[in-house]
Amino acid sequence: MTRRTLFFGISILALCLIAGTIRYTLSLGPSNQSSFAPDKAKPPVTVKSGATAPLAESIQQPTAEILSDRVTEYHIQVKLNEDNNTLTGTETLTWTHPGKKAVNELYLHLYPNAFASADSTFMRESGGKLRSDVMPKDGWGAMELTEIRTTDGISLLHRLQFVQPDDGNTHDKTLAKVRLPVTVRGGESVTLKINFTVKLPKIFARMGTSGDFVMAGQWFPKLSVYEPAGTRSRTTEGWNLHQYHGNSEFYSDFGIYSVNIDVPETYTVAATGFQTKPAVRKDGRKSVQFYADDVHDFAWSASPDFVYAEEPFSSAEVPGVRIKLYLDPAHKDLKERYFYAAKVALSNFSKWYGRYPYSTLSVVVPPIGGNGAGGMEYPTLVTAFGAGSDSPGYDELERTVIHEIGHQFFYGMIASNEFEEAWLDEAFTSYAEDKLMEQEFGIAPNLPIQAALISSPASLTLPSWKYGSGDVYAKNAYYRGKLVLLDIERQVGAKTMKRILYNYSQRFKFKHPTTADFQRIIEQTTGKSWKSYFNQYVYEGKMADFSADRITVTPLTQKGGTIYESTVQISRKGGTSSKIPLLFSFKDGHTTRKVWNGEGDTIQMKLQYKEPLDWVQVDPDFSLVLENKHINNYMKSEIDEPVNTRSTLSIVKLLETLLGTLVY
Repeated sequence: MTRRTLFFGISILALCLIAGTIRYTLSLGPSNQSSFAPDKAKPPVTVKSGATAPLAESIQQPTAEILSDRVTEYHIQVKLNEDNNTLTGTETLTWTHPGKKAVNELYLHLYPNAFASADSTFMRESGGKLRSDVMPKDGWGAMELTEIRTTDGISLLHRLQFVQPDDGNTHDKTLAKVRLPVTVRGGESVTLKINFTVKLPKIFARMGTSGDFVMAGQWFPKLSVYEPAGTRSRTTEGWNLHQYHGNSEFYSDFGIYSVNIDVPETYTVAATGFQTKPAVRKDGRKSVQFYADDVHDFAWSASPDFVYAEEPFSSAEVPGVRIKLYLDPAHKDLKERYFYAAKVALSNFSKWYGRYPYSTLSVVVPPIGGNGAGGMEYPTLVTAFGAGSDSPGYDELERTVIHEIGHQFFYGMIASNEFEEAWLDEAFTSYAEDKLMEQEFGIAPNLPIQAALISSPASLTLPSWKYGSGDVYAKNAYYRGKLVLLDIERQVGAKTMKRILYNYSQRFKFKHPTTADFQRIIEQTTGKSWKSYFNQYVYEGKMADFSADRITVTPLTQKGGTIYESTVQISRKGGTSSKIPLLFSFKDGHTTRKVWNGEGDTIQMKLQYKEPLDWVQVDPDFSLVLENKHINNYMKSEIDEPVNTRSTLSIVKLLETLLGTLVY
């Protein structure tokens, strides 16, 4: 991919652009330079945490460091009409062709159209539900492009065509093709000027309004990703094109964002990146300028009710970050808990996966009525759980904040394709979240229960919408994927697993890696092939399942008395594994442990002892994290009284269902 560099000769012009004092246009032509080139930029603040009172406005300037291939550049001006919950925006979008083949069209994601009607693909697949969130009655929203033109003034609006590459649903308008009047070749740039309006839905599925609270996520026309050959193992270059689905999240190129947000003067605005100059106030309104680079999305939130707090933070792994809280009033007294969760997440994840590369991190706490926007990640901005209580538990507050900050690394920096390989973000973040929750708060997950809930295991590399229900998607992309990582750790050891994840994060930050890339890192780090393992547990949908099948006890007469030979048959009914622990207990209470190396499908073990075998249990300590059918792990040699097997299984299934509502 083309590496874009700063051109300091136009630094004054670039600073003017950032400040929004002039409009710019780029002509179609060869380019490997960013139109932003701020000179004498201020470095990120590096101070110890807890040093100063919150700042009224944190004004920062861009740094000169380039971290990514800046394929896209967005200049957006957007105005919130709070009376009818609409956004009116103008967008100047520049795309630099990262490939070699000539291109004659661009593709735009128009995500708000997922909420235009019950016939959109998102609504059909989700049934109007996402997690515990339900589409509000009459809460529809949509996006309309009112103008698309070139820098030469040629209108392209009549060239806009909605496309549905995934399901052919002609009612879905979340992806559109724009035919260009010229050909764009590799290394060349093209600029479009777009006018758009968004009718914000009532808050549902990460975006919308609840009273005066606004969450603008996926709110602007956003370019699809063009992948050169070699990107994500592609053999031929081309666009990566998907609609907005009920289960899917997002995938975008890294770039530069300069966004001016116009809101009522009483509103406080949180956004990706940082504010570059004081707000401009006029006629009861204010406009706030934000800038972010080396990010692949831009989100913002606004409310007149936010309680704002800020602390600078640095550690050995974090040179300097301004942590900004935008609290719902119900949580105004909980800021220290939010700050602590954010700090331990930033410092530990930076140590484990590489330095957090940005100078700001914003945490938005929605009101309880806006919880549909809660628990979501965007570059340098996360949303917490809705403020439904003034005394939330660890899972509602700390766990949610830690999980979403974990996404800053796997979603934010590494930026895998969540349409097609969601586990590379969700499972890795869940793994990191669990590690930190146990380390800092002593809260460990109940892994056997989580494994038991996975009743429909599927490939971890399925496109997100092909899992069917949101429940099956979550239990694979989040839980099963996390268990796979824990099982790899069980085999290689915690120290080697840390090295694997660090190597993966460093090698593929800002690179859009694939599952195959992660597999190669494991193989390079451990020095052995993991092909069979990945084929079973990653590319296929296997779980481990080891069963105690039969016990026979035979008395043997020997000199001095009788001993008993107990023969136990153990079989493998799922994926392969090594070092399967077995526990044998005899009638007098004596126990012995053995380990099956996992070779073959069945093994018979013979044990001789002065007492008959009473029972056997496979994996007594639940160390095989991918074992999801524990009901066949235990067997007694004799059943003392009749057992209604069907009733027992029904009770187990009922418990799994009930526990599922608690764990997910």
